[in-house]
Amino acid sequence: MYIQGFLLAVPGDSKAAYHELASKGWAMFNSLGATEMVEAWEDDVTDGKLTDFRKATQAKEGEKIVFSWIIWPDRATCDAASQKMQEDPAMGAMFGELPFDGMRMMWGGFTPLLAEGR
Repeated sequence: MYIQGFLLAVPGDSKAAYHELASKGWAMFNSLGATEMVEAWEDDVTDGKLTDFRKATQAKEGEKIVFSWIIWPDRATCDAASQKMQEDPAMGAMFGELPFDGMRMMWGGFTPLLAEGR
C-alpha cells in the first residue's frame, strides 16, 4: 500500500465545485490503479498556537480545509499514474479551472507505518 496525502484550503462557497472536481479525479485515479480516495471537508478544525491546518495552507477568511488521500497498491503504481497524467495533455484539460488556489495546496507520498481496521 502507498498513500498520497493532500491538504488545501477551498472557498466555502465552492464546495459543490470541489466535489465535482474530486469525482472526476477519482474516475481518473481509479482507472490508473488507485484503490481508494477520501476527500474530507472541514467540520472541526481548531486554530493552534504555533501551527495548524489554516496556517499550513495560508487559509483566508471563508475558506474551508480539505484533508484528503489516495491509496495505491504500491509506489510503482502511483509513480506510473503520475507519469501518465503528466504526459497526457487531456488529463489536465479535463479538470478546467480549479475551485481553489493550487499554489497553497500541499501533498506528499507516504509508506504506511501502521494500518489497522481495514
